Amino acid sequence: MRSRTHTEGDASISHASTPSAAHETAVYTHGHHESVLRSHSWRTAANSAAYLLPSLRAGLDVLDVGCGPGTITADLAALVAPGRVTGVDAAEDVLTKARAVAAERGLDNVEFAVADVHALDFPDDSFDVVHAHQVLQHVGDPVRALREMRRVCRPGGVVAARDSDYGAFAWFPESPALDGWLDLYHRVARANGGEPDAGRRLFAWAREAGFTDITTTAGTWVFATPEERAWWSGLWADRTTDSGYADLAVSGGHATKEELASVAEAWRAWGADEDAWFMTPHGEIVCRVH
Repeated sequence: MRSRTHTEGDASISHASTPSAAHETAVYTHGHHESVLRSHSWRTAANSAAYLLPSLRAGLDVLDVGCGPGTITADLAALVAPGRVTGVDAAEDVLTKARAVAAERGLDNVEFAVADVHALDFPDDSFDVVHAHQVLQHVGDPVRALREMRRVCRPGGVVAARDSDYGAFAWFPESPALDGWLDLYHRVARANGGEPDAGRRLFAWAREAGFTDITTTAGTWVFATPEERAWWSGLWADRTTDSGYADLAVSGGHATKEELASVAEAWRAWGADEDAWFMTPHGEIVCRVH
């Protein structure tokens, strides 16, 4: 097996990682409160990885990094069977739900494990596709993460990532309270070591990681029907007061509990407006490994 300890440009990274490598992941801003999993469990390959689907075919082996509750992972497993899919996440507790999702769908070609994207416990050239959805915005070193994703990808395969870009979120009607929410989220996420405007940075991060064959696109989620508005505003209202994000906002001195309650109320008020519309944009990259 060939080693890719030394790669193009400054992208050298050894799998024989230093003892500190596994601790470079930033604090996950959201945590795994029900309000967070309510959003994550809605995600599918169709609504969250459509840009990747043309690269998939039966028989490919896939690594799904930061798989969360496993709904996208299960879709990928169904698409590439009899190829194998491995879903990894830094949190063991959420993998229990991911295993249940796979079992409910009768998938026997998927498995799950705890892993740190900065130091993946897989040999070089292990997978045909390495995928990460909404992961790089939360890690301590996204360039290192991409290099590690490339290391475990076989020549001819692809490394794919999709991340939202909070700075480009758009909504109507205008709301000073939601402007305040966005500013608060930026401050909390960056204090935790993440980059909430990751979507616009994916291409640059991939280039810095040593990729030279990169296709970059963008995709959106839009919430506008009464049901969509209620769901989106409700989960963000609950997340603002009850999730790990709320705890970090208060403990970090970014907001008081009373201020968070006011933001949550603004979310509910926005969701009740019949004219309300919300767009979440994402940057997307597909990097071919040579």
